[in-house]
Amino acid sequence: MTADTAAESLARLAAERVDHRFKGLPPDADGLTVGELAAQRRNLFTGGFATPVLALSAERLEHNLKLMETYAARHGLAFAPHGKTSMAPQLFQRQIEHGAWGITLAVPHQVRVARAFGTRRVFLANELVDPAALRWVSAQLDADPDFRFVCYVDSVRGVELMDAALSGARRPVDVVVELAAGEGARTGVRTEAECAAVADAVAGTRTLRLVGVAGYEGEVPKADPERVTAWLRRLVALAAGFDKAGRFEDVDEIVVSAGGSAWFDAVAEVFAEIPELSRPVLKLLRSGAYVSHDDGHYRKLTPFNRVPEEGALEPAFRLWTQVVSRPSAEQAFVNAGKRDAAYDLDLPFAQVVRRDGAERPATGVSVTGLSDQHAWLSTTPEADLEIGDWVGLGLSHPCTSFDKWQLIPVVAADGTVVDYVRTFF
Repeated sequence: MTADTAAESLARLAAERVDHRFKGLPPDADGLTVGELAAQRRNLFTGGFATPVLALSAERLEHNLKLMETYAARHGLAFAPHGKTSMAPQLFQRQIEHGAWGITLAVPHQVRVARAFGTRRVFLANELVDPAALRWVSAQLDADPDFRFVCYVDSVRGVELMDAALSGARRPVDVVVELAAGEGARTGVRTEAECAAVADAVAGTRTLRLVGVAGYEGEVPKADPERVTAWLRRLVALAAGFDKAGRFEDVDEIVVSAGGSAWFDAVAEVFAEIPELSRPVLKLLRSGAYVSHDDGHYRKLTPFNRVPEEGALEPAFRLWTQVVSRPSAEQAFVNAGKRDAAYDLDLPFAQVVRRDGAERPATGVSVTGLSDQHAWLSTTPEADLEIGDWVGLGLSHPCTSFDKWQLIPVVAADGTVVDYVRTFF
């Protein structure tokens, strides 16, 4: 796919018609294109938007994009942020414009979305043994010499299945051996000896090419700085051992990849120790939650808490809800629940209350539970909360926030909606 075609694909998102599919958007906008609605620059609070409505802060989104671009460059890392977080091609493009090498993804459907919108480099942080998906990837590689695709392998059997599905392919599929994070962890090869066996199996095919090693330090059992660092050094040693054994003679660069959103400081530190190898090393970081950050799980876990001199990510999401019931002085209900807000890691956080155009902290208000379409609020005597008030909720875990919304307003600090982000889950 050419750059022009990719731009055309993204432009078509602005031509999509607004209708009942998109929660929270103004009912009187039905029939407008997304581009026409964006051009009206409506105010989120006075422009006819209906609660609940999820909003992304324009300023905080840009801040986060710039911060991780700077961080990766400062530490000599290539960056392939995990696209499963947002599944938003517009954000993929902005991440690439902010220096990303490419986009990490997890399953074939996600790769198809990325390719439909022109993503040139994809790192699939998962094993891939489905024959139909492999044949589709092979066809993409054959049709587009600029397409770079890399995926995990972690077993001889997986290599055999891939080889059978790719029979007759003109371009080999690039693979990295996934090193497991430890016994009882998720996917990946458990021992270095087994890693060598998988690498030997790859070398025995014409359809696959070994280009490096990878893994996910977030799965290290009882993860702490010492355990994470020790595992990352195992990963680096595996790459060096493979190189010494001549396993990378047919590649231009060696891929060494890790990095979720909780330990990328450790990845930066250990990857800086990678010795000189026979080929240049692509030190590929894959953290994805940074793009929106959050008010819960990642606010607590972000490495920037350990290295504050490097900057700080800012939570960009806010879910706007409305008080619909106030049955007692101790309780209130707003009109957003499990269908609208992430709740797998933490409940939402009551942050602000809006009434008559004025915004103030949600003092004395806390979320205690979620039903399908309601959030349960506990209110102390300090809480000044009335039916009809708008309550802004902070969210935890971006990956399960984006996936509940197909079209998300991007809102400037003054409330002006400046864009809309389309997701594809």
